[in-house]
Amino acid sequence: MLIKRIGYYLVGLSIGCVGVYFFWQKKKATFDYGMDARTLKSIRIKDRMYSKDAESAMYKFNIDTLNISTILYTGDVDFGKSNQRKEPCAEYYITGTKELENVSLLVKRCDSTSTIEQVFIE
Repeated sequence: MLIKRIGYYLVGLSIGCVGVYFFWQKKKATFDYGMDARTLKSIRIKDRMYSKDAESAMYKFNIDTLNISTILYTGDVDFGKSNQRKEPCAEYYITGTKELENVSLLVKRCDSTSTIEQVFIE
């Protein structure tokens, strides 16, 4: 009897999990609970601008805006090198992952804009 109840519970739980997964996938919900994820999302949702230094480094090292967007989605924020309390705009040092692990960004996040200040290749 107990085994039967556990079986029903697991079947219902599985169906519910699959349903919730497809529901959230269509709504494109994100779960940005970590410090890195929240910081990167707050940078991504603002209007993005590029400084002259960043544009010249991107041109020199053949990095396009798609690479920058990829880093802003999957990158790691180095809070030790960042200055989150800087006024009026916080500065963040973001390092790429996987194939972009040698690319780092210095991003200035203001109230309505995010400016890619510098692009570093290591």
